[in-house]
Amino acid sequence: MLKIGKKIKQLRLLKNLTQEELATRCDLTKGYISQLENDLTSPSIATLVDILDVLGTNLNEFFSQDTVTEKIVFTKEDYVQTNYDYGSITWLVTNAQKNEMEPILLVLNPKEKTQNDYPHEGEEFGYILEGSIVICIDNKKFKCKKGETFYFDSSKPHHLENNNNTVAKIIWISSPPNF
Repeated sequence: MLKIGKKIKQLRLLKNLTQEELATRCDLTKGYISQLENDLTSPSIATLVDILDVLGTNLNEFFSQDTVTEKIVFTKEDYVQTNYDYGSITWLVTNAQKNEMEPILLVLNPKEKTQNDYPHEGEEFGYILEGSIVICIDNKKFKCKKGETFYFDSSKPHHLENNNNTVAKIIWISSPPNF
């Protein structure tokens, strides 16, 4: 007999979420999550889908015979790209916003800059694949070119600029997820 509550609890603990945090993200009560984890109640399919989405999985993976698993390898089919005036962002790991870090591929068009990112908890790391950029942190500017990396605390306003006539491509990782 499948113990839905036990598996939900395992997933929640893997994500380092409290019952209250999970409940808040799913518009449920902490008491409901507690009852669910103790198999005192059963969720509707819609509620279970919402909970599993927050926990970074889906119905198919959840009900597979394997114990709790996480996706390790991501292919181009998994990537999600969004285009902006300044270029594009490709999310390289699905549901990364639920992880400790979030890697993206940023394509920054010539003479463009990213939106200003306001101070937040965390750290940023980047590796320049093509071109060169300027990292602007508060009122300071730092040049970074192909093959170089950057790393900074994100507690000050920051953004990236491409002051060149060629595209810049950057692997950018934010921890915790911020994109």
